[in-house]
Amino acid sequence: MNRIDKVNYYLDIAETVCERGTCLRRNFGAIIVHNDEIVSTGYTGAPRGLKNCCDVGECTRERLSIPKGQRYELCRSVHAEANCIISASRKDMIGATLYLACHDASTGELYGDVEPCSMCKRLIINAGIKDVVVRTTKTEYKVITVSDWIENDESLNGSQGY
Repeated sequence: MNRIDKVNYYLDIAETVCERGTCLRRNFGAIIVHNDEIVSTGYTGAPRGLKNCCDVGECTRERLSIPKGQRYELCRSVHAEANCIISASRKDMIGATLYLACHDASTGELYGDVEPCSMCKRLIINAGIKDVVVRTTKTEYKVITVSDWIENDESLNGSQGY
């Protein structure tokens, strides 16, 4: 019997969570896992009760040709990592791992060249999360050690995120 490894198991779940995303640009799915137990999940979408980009039929940042990593205040969505953290207790996040997957909204294809934006990095640090694992291909991933962000705090100024 061939079983997938645990990292890809959790990344598969994050990728499934991503399917709930409502962004017209890129959809992210995130899960937080601590002690081999899923603590919470989150996907890209407007705050509860507000219309999503897919409901209004446009992405403001896309319409204005704003590059990824810039002008998030124009975005209707709450990022997947933020939604995941909002849904968890801090005591369950200390030392945990956040798994992250992204799909291009127009093609549905896996989009592996991403990392959390600077705002989500700050949330991840404050939540006490130890590592972020980002799916880069169907079976490959990169592991980001959150303490590296702390040691190189200039990394919080830029982003490859949404």
